[in-house]
Parts: sequence; structure tokens; C-alpha cells
Amino acid sequence: MEEKALPIVITGHIDHGKSTLIGRLLYDTGILKEDRYQEITASSSLLGKETEFAFVLDALEEERAKGITIDTTQIYFQTPKRKYVIIDAPGHKEFLRNMITGASYADAAVLIIDSNEGIMEQTMRHGYLLSMVGIKDICVLINKMDLVDYSKDIYDKIVTGMKKFFGKLSLTPRFFIPMSALKGINVAKRDPSITWYDGPCLFEALDELEFKAFEERPFRFPVQDVYRIGKDKIVAGRIESGEVKAGEDVYLLPKGEKIRIKEIKKFLKDDIRKAAYGESIGLIVEGTNGLKRGDVLSGDMDAKAVKEFDANIFWFYGEYNKGDKI
Repeated sequence: MEEKALPIVITGHIDHGKSTLIGRLLYDTGILKEDRYQEITASSSLLGKETEFAFVLDALEEERAKGITIDTTQIYFQTPKRKYVIIDAPGHKEFLRNMITGASYADAAVLIIDSNEGIMEQTMRHGYLLSMVGIKDICVLINKMDLVDYSKDIYDKIVTGMKKFFGKLSLTPRFFIPMSALKGINVAKRDPSITWYDGPCLFEALDELEFKAFEERPFRFPVQDVYRIGKDKIVAGRIESGEVKAGEDVYLLPKGEKIRIKEIKKFLKDDIRKAAYGESIGLIVEGTNGLKRGDVLSGDMDAKAVKEFDANIFWFYGEYNKGDKI
């Protein structure tokens, strides 16, 4: 089974260095190739700027001209420990919807703060949204330390403020890292320039995060529909976590009945012995006649069926004209 990448969202106030951080990370780890680097240098020169690492992600011409990230972009890299997919989320308040979209796919987050500007309203808004989408592994980066002469006092002030803020949300960030994305300090490797800091660089901090990939979690299979083809009744759906094998016993929820997976069906493939997270499949089961759309096949009985639950709902709306389809 192909290893899934750990999704991490990069958030923070506009111009605090999110895209520059990612560009520098990819450059320092050799992912950014020389021809791409030359293209970035040329684009920066045309705009009258020094080499702008933010252009690695800000691919749209509108973004390059305005210097802001509009869309949510995904880019991959790999360490000796595992693969990552970094989601660069917009910092501008007008693109808050895009930020939530990016964060909803992430298992961990990086919140970046400009040490020269300090904690901004959008910084706290992004932190609050991270808590709402359920992200608990958060690394806070105090960026642009070179602009404040690597001041420990400024670093301590920001750390104290963010601890107080996250404390109200019942969250404790995993790391507070002083750095300079532009200079490459404490990004891909530790740098002795900040003599008073002995913690990990960003690269090391990410590798310390522990998570359980969807394919390693218990089997969950929501039933989308049930079809009859000849003598066989095919239970169709998508595996949302874990894996299932032919001949295995699973539970039908909410009834709690134990049933057996007789066969696994997949389009244009025969003799499927196993299927895993993300695959849309059909199952032939035995042991029940009452299976229907909306039921869930589960590898254990830990999942619960309830009539009431708490949820965070994000609702976006905008102006529309009479006759528009909604």
C-alpha cells in the first residue's frame, strides 16, 4: 500500500511569511530544482524584487503582482521519516473561506507570526479556526527574527501572548520556534545564530508529530446503496478508513450484528482479496438481510450511533441575483 502523506496546513496573517517559508523549506531540502529556482529569480527580477521564495506556491500571476496567496495550494516533500503534503492557506481576511477549506484537510498546522509586527487579529482568527476544525498539533513559528536582531524578549512576548490565547481554546501548541524563513534559519536545520534557543528546527518539529493515517485506523464503510446483480446483493460504498479482507467478520451498525465479507468487488478486477482506505468498492456479505443505505460496516464496535451530537458548521453566503440557482 502506498504511504499517505501527512497533511499540514500553513496559516497566519498576510505577509507574515507563509509562502516564503515553504519555498525556503523546499529549496533547502533539494525539492526545488535549479531550473525552477532560475524561473523564480527571473520572475522576481521582473517585479523589481530579490529572489522571492513565495513564488514557489504563488503560481497565479495575480498573486505574484499583489504579493498575496489567493487560492489554497498543495505541495509535497519527503523526509527520511515520512512524506508530507503542505497546504498553503491564504492569510488575507477576504479569502477566509479558502483558509478553512485548506485547514479541514490537515492533521497538523503551522501558525506563522511576524516577530516585527507581532500577534495580529488575523493570527488569532486563524488560531481559532484551527481549533474549530479539530487540529490539535500546532507549531507556532516566530518568523523574521533577523528584523528584530534575534531578540529573545520579543520572542518571549509573542510566546506568552499565544499561550494565553490558545489556553482559552483549551489548546497547547507543540512548539514555538524562532526563525527567519528568508535567511533559512531554523527551517530545514538548526542554526546557531539564535544562541538562546536550543529547541528543534521546523523540519525536526514536523518529524516529531505523531499521527495515525486513515489506512491504519479501524475499518469504516458507510453504505451508499445496495444493488442486486443476478443472485448477488452488492453493497456499494467507499472505505473511509482502515482496510477489509475477504472472509473477514465485521459489524453492521447501528444494529451491532456481526456479518462476514464473502467477496470484494471492484470494476474490471477479479479475485480481490483486500481493499483499503479511499477505494470505492462493492461487497458481497452474508449473515444479514436488513442491510440498507445509511448503515455502516465497521471493523469494531467502538463507533456509536446517536441521535444528537455536537458539531461545528461553517456556513458561507454571498449576494445573489433573482433567478440564480442556489
